[in-house]
Amino acid sequence: MVKIKKREEKIGEEKALYTQKIRKAAKILLFKKHRRVGVKGWELKKALGKNYLKIVGMLNHELEKIGLEVKIVSEGEEFEKAWFFVTLAGTPTLSEVETSGWRIDDLAVLAVTIAYLNTKQGSISRSEIEKILRKKFPEWKVGYNLNRFIRMGYLTQDEDETLRLGWRAKAEVDQKTLLELILAEK
Repeated sequence: MVKIKKREEKIGEEKALYTQKIRKAAKILLFKKHRRVGVKGWELKKALGKNYLKIVGMLNHELEKIGLEVKIVSEGEEFEKAWFFVTLAGTPTLSEVETSGWRIDDLAVLAVTIAYLNTKQGSISRSEIEKILRKKFPEWKVGYNLNRFIRMGYLTQDEDETLRLGWRAKAEVDQKTLLELILAEK
C-alpha cells in the first residue's frame, strides 16, 4: 500500500512537472521575442531539458484542440538547429486571414510569387517577378510586398537579387493545394 501511494505521488509530481514545462514551451513559442517568429531547437532544449521534443509533442497535442500546431522547419536531421513555431492547423478561412492582418491583394501577390517560383524550379530574378506582378498590381505595392515577404521569411533574396522560397513559405503554405487551386477550372 505504501509503495502504491509513493508511486502515485511520484506520478503526480511528474505530471505537474510536465504541465509546467508544457506551459513554458507554449510561452516560448507563442510570444515573439525575435524579429522572426518561433525559436531554435537549442533554445527549447536549454529551457525545457533534453526531452524537449516530447514536451513539444505534448504541447502540439494540446494546441490541436484549438486549431493550432507546432511546425518544425529544419534543413537537416538535427532538431537543435531546426526552427520551431506555432501556426494554424489546416487551411485558414478568409475571415481568419483577414482578422490576422492580411489583405486579400497582399495574399494574391504572395500566391502568384510562390506559384511562379514553383514553375521556375524554385528561383527567379526579382526583376522577373516584379515585371509579372506589375501587370496586375501597382508598382509600389509590388516592391513593398516583396520586401515584406522577405522580412517575414516567406521569401529569401540573394546578393544577386535572386528570389527563393523562404522557410516560412515551406512550412505554412501547402504548395500543392495552391497550384491545384490556381489550375482548377471554374
